[in-house]
Amino acid sequence: MDRSELSDFAKGAGADVFGVADIGRFDELPPEKHPQTIFPETRSVIVLGRRITRGTLRGVEEGTNFTDYAFYGCHWLDDRFVAMTTYRVAEFIEDAGWEAVPLPNLPPEVPPMGVTVRKNQPPPNVMLDFDDAAVRAGIGEIGYCGVLLTPRFGPRQRIQIILTDAEIEPSPILDEPIDPRSDQSKDLCPLGAFIGEKELSICGKAMTVAEIDYRKCADCKNGAMPNRHHPAGKPDRLAAVCVRTCMDYLERNGRLENKFSAKFRKRDPWTVKENIDFYKA
Repeated sequence: MDRSELSDFAKGAGADVFGVADIGRFDELPPEKHPQTIFPETRSVIVLGRRITRGTLRGVEEGTNFTDYAFYGCHWLDDRFVAMTTYRVAEFIEDAGWEAVPLPNLPPEVPPMGVTVRKNQPPPNVMLDFDDAAVRAGIGEIGYCGVLLTPRFGPRQRIQIILTDAEIEPSPILDEPIDPRSDQSKDLCPLGAFIGEKELSICGKAMTVAEIDYRKCADCKNGAMPNRHHPAGKPDRLAAVCVRTCMDYLERNGRLENKFSAKFRKRDPWTVKENIDFYKA
C-alpha cells in the first residue's frame, strides 16, 4: 500500500497527524506491549490523530471554564472525532483488501484484566503505549513533561492506532528535537511533581524526560484530569499548567509549525500556587 495515498486519504478524513512504523521497529518490546500480540500478522503500525484546538485550552488557562477542554480536548475529540477518522481509514485499508485493526488510546500501565486464554500469550487486555508508538512512527518525540510533542502542534493532539497486514513504507524517525530545553523545564510543575529525570531511547532517538510523581498530578487542580478509562492510568495532563507552559514556550520560540497572530499566554495563568515565575528559565 502506498503511504502517500494512505496519508492523503487520512488527511481527507480529518487526520492532522499521520505516521507509519514497520513492525521491525517494535522488535525490542515484550509480548505484553507488542502489536503482534494483538494481531500476529501485523506488518505496519499506523498512528494518526487530530489536533486539540488552542482555543479549547483558553478557559483552563484563564481558570474560568474547564468543561470546554473536557469535551473538545478529551471526550468528544477522542471518542467521536478521532475515532471516526480512525474508522474511515480502517475502512479504506480493508476496501483495498488488507485487514485493519483500529485501537483506542487506553492506558498501557493498567494491569491485565483477565487470565491467559492461549498458551504462551500474555493475559488480556494487551494495551500498547501510544506515545511510544508515535515516536516509532516518526510523528514526534516524548517531551520533558512526559507527553507526546509533534512539530506542528506540540502537545495538542489526540492519537489512535491502526494495525494492518499491509506492508507500507515507514515514515522517517523525527531527527530534529522539538523541545531542546530540559534544563529550563524542571520547575514547570507548581506542585513539584518533577522529581528527577531519565533518558529514553526509542528507535535510536534519545530523549531526556522528567521522572514524575503522578500521585501529585492526581491532586493537581491546575488543569490535570483523572484518567477517564481506569484509576490506575496516568492523569490526563494535556491541559495542565505544566504542559500549557511548555506549549506556550514552544510557540514563543518558533518551535511549532502551527502559527498564531497572538501569543497564547497573555497574562499570568490561574494556579493554586500564586507567584510562580513560569519564565524564570
